[in-house]
Amino acid sequence: MSNVKTFRVKGYMLISHDRLPTWQVFTKDVRAVSEKDALEKIYSLMGSKHKVKRYHIRIESITEINPEESIHQVVKELASATRIVKP
Repeated sequence: MSNVKTFRVKGYMLISHDRLPTWQVFTKDVRAVSEKDALEKIYSLMGSKHKVKRYHIRIESITEINPEESIHQVVKELASATRIVKP
């Protein structure tokens, strides 16, 4: 079984590219097995929440962090979970 890590991804995305193009900065913490998986998760999240295409997302850095340093409460709780109960 793979060891899941916490990654902090920093970058920017192009918002409203057809009317008034604006680059929006973002910082997102995600749980993934590798940097490649974390990058794929970011593309998926930004595409689904903001309707941004992959080529309108620019990644500046991907760093592994301690789960307690996360700025997102859900990521902290997932990292501290000892088991998952399915209904």
